[in-house]
Amino acid sequence: MRHRKAGVKLNRTTSHRNAMFRNMVTSLFKYERIRTTGAKAKELRRWADRLITLAKRGDLHARRQALSIIREKTVVYKLFKEAGEKYGKISGGYTRIVKIGRRPGDAAPVSLIELITVEKPKKKKVTKKKAKVTGEKKKSKEDKATVDKKAEKTEKKATAKKKAGEKKDEKPEKKSKKPAVKKAETEEKESKPEKTKKKQAAKKAEADKKEDEPVKEKKPAAKKEAADKKETKPEEKKKKTATVKTEETKEKKAKEKQAAEEKAKTVEKEDKTEKKIKEKQEDTKEKK
Repeated sequence: MRHRKAGVKLNRTTSHRNAMFRNMVTSLFKYERIRTTGAKAKELRRWADRLITLAKRGDLHARRQALSIIREKTVVYKLFKEAGEKYGKISGGYTRIVKIGRRPGDAAPVSLIELITVEKPKKKKVTKKKAKVTGEKKKSKEDKATVDKKAEKTEKKATAKKKAGEKKDEKPEKKSKKPAVKKAETEEKESKPEKTKKKQAAKKAEADKKEDEPVKEKKPAAKKEAADKKETKPEEKKKKTATVKTEETKEKKAKEKQAAEEKAKTVEKEDKTEKKIKEKQEDTKEKK
């Protein structure tokens, strides 16, 4: 009989087996899926379910129990934070095992173990339809109100136009009064012909004076001065260009002289060095 012998040994010692499953369960909660052999995956499910129940409990003692199994503190924090939201409504069945095939090295059956994410139930569409119907009713009421407002505006505009037409019809009576005023003004103008005659005579006298005055001729001196200035400008430009050219030629000559002097100095130095070398050679021959 096999009483009280839970779990699988997997040809490992207890310390080796416990260390292996601790590493596997930490990586499962960290990456949310692992690929391993079928026997290890089935045994790992027991470890993962136990830790998720501790996380759902969520007290300090449960957190310390989880820290004794899981290797990383960040993984424990993540597990205890998300366990209530993900697995609060279900009890058990937190993992899924999917068989992939066989390993190429030793043909061991390989399977993928992953955590299940429980989806939230979707809301019924009936409530949305009701909301749409109520929205349509509101829209229809608003459209009716806008149509009524437009009709009122058009009626007001029509009445305003009628009133404006009636006022225009009344205006010609006022215009009939104006010709009497114009007649009075013309009579006043006719009574004052003497003033107009005096003004005309004064204008004619001014015109005669302007004709009698001699026409002032333009000063030819000013024109001549302007022409002289224009003529002098190109001469000045020519002088400036000539001075610039002379300066440039002087600079070129100075540079050529300097270059010739430097060449002469270098030639002298070369001659001196050659003489010294020859003298040394002669001295060495005489000594031999």
